[in-house]
Amino acid sequence: MWNFIEKQLLGMQWLKQAVFHLISLTGMDMESRVADSLVFFIYDVIKIFILLSVLIFAVSYLQSYFPPERTKKILGRFKGISANLMGALLGTVTPFCSCSSIPIFIGFASARVPVGVSLSFLISSPMVDLGAFLLLLSIFGIKIALAYVVVGIILAVLGGALLDKLGMEDQVEEFIRLAPTMDVEQQKLSVKDRCIYGKNQVISIVKKVWKYVLIGVGIGALIHNWIPQEWVVSLLGSGNPLSVVLATAVGVPMYADIFGTIPIAEALWARGAGLGTILSFMMAVTALSLPSLIMLKQAIKPKLLGAFVAVVVIGILLIGFGFNLLTPLFC
Repeated sequence: MWNFIEKQLLGMQWLKQAVFHLISLTGMDMESRVADSLVFFIYDVIKIFILLSVLIFAVSYLQSYFPPERTKKILGRFKGISANLMGALLGTVTPFCSCSSIPIFIGFASARVPVGVSLSFLISSPMVDLGAFLLLLSIFGIKIALAYVVVGIILAVLGGALLDKLGMEDQVEEFIRLAPTMDVEQQKLSVKDRCIYGKNQVISIVKKVWKYVLIGVGIGALIHNWIPQEWVVSLLGSGNPLSVVLATAVGVPMYADIFGTIPIAEALWARGAGLGTILSFMMAVTALSLPSLIMLKQAIKPKLLGAFVAVVVIGILLIGFGFNLLTPLFC
């Protein structure tokens, strides 16, 4: 039963077979790299958008019960590391890219949520969510999917807690820190209203991420079928001690959400890249993309921005090296 869920329901192998059959009807040589690339691209694009739409709708429906004012009150009940954990867990149920998460971070900061808790959310939100878990599950299996989520949450919790201990509250820009706060009474929504909200969230988020999904799947198809496996292994295989550093350095300047990054990870995994190297790449792209850091610079001062980047980079590198050493446990 679990194999059916993983392969057919989440992995949608039936869809891959259908795409293969449809392309074969054109008379194309299905053993060619061009045909294989087309199958990879069409199958992954359709699969990702189906999972993305279903997950965003479900999560958004649940989120309609927790508007910002209510969320702020819930977070205010927790102190210390438990508050960071709640901030990180909140990030896992928000299907946003890093740039979309920053306005929510600003909202938390202006609502007097501790900066460390807000940063735990900011680390977790673009990097770990239910959609990412299901996609990872469909490609890499339950062990790797769970491991990615767990280490992502740990990085968000410990990173936020460490930044909180450094006493960085005054490093948030004054226009945010001194903004007036107000409590708005929660509006009661009907089931229809919540469905409309979920549908609008699906449309809004898909409009933002569709091009990154297409780019990510396109890069994945290129790696999967056109770049020699020995190149990938020599550069990003676990035998290269600098592969994690290289993957992290390559990931930071890129901009993509987790849904655009996973197809690249899938292709790298198939070509022999190290597990820790792949996870480091994914985390660097989603949590530390250059556009999001430029946006974040408008909300926090350079000292906090530098500390944030340093803590997250060190955490990503440690995770990458650790998983490269422990890869046999997940295969």
